[in-house]
Amino acid sequence: MFEISDRLKKIPPYLFVEIDKKKKELISKGEDVIDFGVGDPDLPTPENIIEAMKKAVENPKFHRYPFGKGTKEFRKAISDFYKRNYDVDIDPENEICVLIGSKEGIAHFPLCFINQGDISLVPEPGYPVYHIGTLIAGGESYFLPLKKENDFLPDLCKIPENILERTKILYLNYPNNPTGSFASKEFLTEAIKFCKKNNIILVYDAAYSEIYFEERPINIFSIDGAKDVVIEFNSLSKTYNMTGWRIGWACGNSFLISALAKIKENIDSGTFEAIQYAGIEALTGSQESVEKMRKIYKRRRDIFASGLNELGFKFNLPKGTFYFWVEVGGSSIKFVDFLLENGKIVSTPGVGFGPSGEGYVRFSLTIDEEKIKKAIGRMKDIWQK
Repeated sequence: MFEISDRLKKIPPYLFVEIDKKKKELISKGEDVIDFGVGDPDLPTPENIIEAMKKAVENPKFHRYPFGKGTKEFRKAISDFYKRNYDVDIDPENEICVLIGSKEGIAHFPLCFINQGDISLVPEPGYPVYHIGTLIAGGESYFLPLKKENDFLPDLCKIPENILERTKILYLNYPNNPTGSFASKEFLTEAIKFCKKNNIILVYDAAYSEIYFEERPINIFSIDGAKDVVIEFNSLSKTYNMTGWRIGWACGNSFLISALAKIKENIDSGTFEAIQYAGIEALTGSQESVEKMRKIYKRRRDIFASGLNELGFKFNLPKGTFYFWVEVGGSSIKFVDFLLENGKIVSTPGVGFGPSGEGYVRFSLTIDEEKIKKAIGRMKDIWQK
């Protein structure tokens, strides 16, 4: 009988796969399920991007291996995107590597720098891939609690010296999944100084950088010295509703980028160039769809917030992302099961994102306004019984 590796034994079931399994079981029974679970945009990919893809797919030059860090044209479009949106200079030749989605890059990056016994500083609640990527590389995770009283920012000053001595990577993610919180310029400035002082790589996950409401989040490269220690991961998935297309990028410190590119050269053969061509259209074409997307999510946020307020739930109104991080008290798993059983509403238990997520539930606003209102109505019926 075959036996799986010790490495694989350490990896827990992927949270969203388990939730999807429960949802599909209910749907197969004919239940009307309202899904606030996985953060997968329900809005379609903009038409101009689809048309660019159709044209590119017909071009035979895109049908071959797309070796390397990405096409020069797409890397130039990424560079121009940072200059236009943030007035930040990113060298398209040496400071950008195209990815098969940012998740892929985040998962592979620890293989570049983590040796057996090395440590990654991983925020929790947080995206599970930070921890999983570290485990696969043979490292260990030291978890940094994100607490409401600290604005869901990690307290870097509380990390023991013996942990810092073994630390190679610090992960940060703002706008934050699952809490919807932002990082201030002051915090990011201190984080960069912290990483410089301790010779730590700062991996910055900016997948939700363009989903904001009242204010644009800080771009980390706008802070002096960021490129000395930072590699940022970003994606077209959430900004342009392209989760299934699998395209993203890493940018920043040229040494870190070259290391990631070397790993990828030996693991995959690059990102399909027709998708990169569509990505150029996404970044350089009309941005009306992005403005529209932000307005849609803001309306959904406000509708859901109004309903939760009526029900008496506590939460911080999210500044960005399409997530609600709601205090429920007690077991988040029991709450999610209760909501699923009695309201046919899918949500995500906070504890699945880390121990500090206990007592919270995440709701993804990737369903239309009518379904959100319907869900609030079901929740009112449940709580009135």
